Amino acid sequence: MQQYSSLPEQNSQVDITTKLLTSIEQLRADLWLECTLNKLQSRLNDCLLSSCTTEAEIFQTIVNELNSALQYSEVAIALFQSQETYKICYASESSSFLISNTGKKLQLSFDQAIDIEDLQQLENQQPPSAWRLAEDFGGVASWLILATQLQEPSSESLKPPQVKLTSKLMARAANQCAVALAQLRQIKSLQQCSQHLESFNQQLQRTNQLKNQFLANTSHEIRTPLSSIIGFTHLLLAQGYDPTRERHQEYLNIIQSSGKHLLALINDILDLSKIEANQLEVQWETVNVPTLCSNVFAFLKEKAANKNLKLRLEVDANITTLVADSLRLKQMLLNLLFNALKFTTTGSVGLKVAVKGEFMYFTVWDTGAGISKEDQTELFQPYFQIANAATGRDEGTGLGLAVTQKLVEIHGGWLKVESKVNQGSRFTIVLPLTQKEGVETFRGNVSTEVGGNGGNLNNISSSKILLVEDDLPNAKLIKTYLEKLGYQLTWVKNAAEMWQALTQLQPAVILMDVYLPDENGLKLVQQLREKQQYKTIPIIAQTAMAMKGDRETCLTAGVNDYISKPIDLPLLATLVGKYSKMGNGE
Repeated sequence: MQQYSSLPEQNSQVDITTKLLTSIEQLRADLWLECTLNKLQSRLNDCLLSSCTTEAEIFQTIVNELNSALQYSEVAIALFQSQETYKICYASESSSFLISNTGKKLQLSFDQAIDIEDLQQLENQQPPSAWRLAEDFGGVASWLILATQLQEPSSESLKPPQVKLTSKLMARAANQCAVALAQLRQIKSLQQCSQHLESFNQQLQRTNQLKNQFLANTSHEIRTPLSSIIGFTHLLLAQGYDPTRERHQEYLNIIQSSGKHLLALINDILDLSKIEANQLEVQWETVNVPTLCSNVFAFLKEKAANKNLKLRLEVDANITTLVADSLRLKQMLLNLLFNALKFTTTGSVGLKVAVKGEFMYFTVWDTGAGISKEDQTELFQPYFQIANAATGRDEGTGLGLAVTQKLVEIHGGWLKVESKVNQGSRFTIVLPLTQKEGVETFRGNVSTEVGGNGGNLNNISSSKILLVEDDLPNAKLIKTYLEKLGYQLTWVKNAAEMWQALTQLQPAVILMDVYLPDENGLKLVQQLREKQQYKTIPIIAQTAMAMKGDRETCLTAGVNDYISKPIDLPLLATLVGKYSKMGNGE
């Protein structure tokens, strides 16, 4: 019988046992790797769920978790310091060293500098000891570094299979860190967007609230003078107008005053729109300051007397002139002074004018209710209004101060306010004495003609006027006014009637509305200029177009001059008198 040795079987069992133990160790190492990475990811997720997490917390979490997993080594993170140098920003207090393939010994401790060349060397050696983290928006990378501690490994140190997986652990940890940093930046960006959106929504709600308040106030302010205009007109119509009756003259004065108030409200709205669209026209001129201030105070006397308030005007004796737009300067001062009167129930309202260096200071003061610090921060915002205890309601459109501030800025100056509750207020307009642009006129020769004899019959050389106007009330107003001055006025309502009238009439002046039902008035002007018999007839555009550039548009079309609605009747008379001479060949 053949005999077999049992030794090979014993060797085979040893091999199998060894391989089994190796597999178990490898499995433990793989399990250690995955558990370490899962724990690290869990910690990073916790960080990201916190609303106040920073990149520093992400970095510190990476260092803490890896140091806990790698007992025989030390992990650190280096951040950009300069173009060639990084600095260790996250590390333990123990002293560790790196040995590169070139034999260079690098200390790994907090605040220690490390060159970019050394980091690149550690990245490229096998096995690597440095791994790049995600680059920031400037293209600068952070570095994850692994170093060996000086002390001997303890019994708790990693097993050989785990040591072999260290590079893989570091590489995957670096990737997790990069992803976490990217997610953090995305979260911060979304938070900022959310904050901006919330702020925008709050501002939108605030704007809507102010605009609704503006519309309500404006509706009230417009309806008040309209009520007077309509009501007193009704009385005149019902009673039959008699110019000799004193009460009828009083009615007309109220109607005129209410109309002017209504126009002022509309001008406030239009002025702000023009300023914001950079379309406001200004006319620089040399202004007599004492005279202008006296004229301004003339507007205030009746209102101040009704409230038993004293008016104080103090202009330094050496003050004479200022380069400004006189109408806009008057508008600024009236806005501030009317506000002072509105919020003052007892005491005084005043204006003090002084010169300091190259600037003139216009200070409007009052002894009124004063303005809280909170209200002062929003005082110059469009539509904002301070509740007026004196009247029990808000008055005006809430645009006066916003328009005033912008007019001051257009003049190259600034506006400041000083106020305490129950102690009155001081608004100071500071304007340069001269304008760098020099004295420049934007309104053409219309403004130079205003203030003449405005309808004196001695001006009339030719009395035939052709009015092209489709609006019945405006047409009747112009017709009545000019006929009382001695002109013969023919009124037509559209282009077709104009051409028909011109076959029987050679007018001295044509008054042309721009918006007509069957044709654009400026196109009609161009057609008139193309015909030899009408080339020299003076044409005055009279229109509601009142924005910057509208006058130039009309002049380019071929008109001789321009007047905006609502029509200033004395100015209209001056223009008609001037151009009727030209139309008569004088």
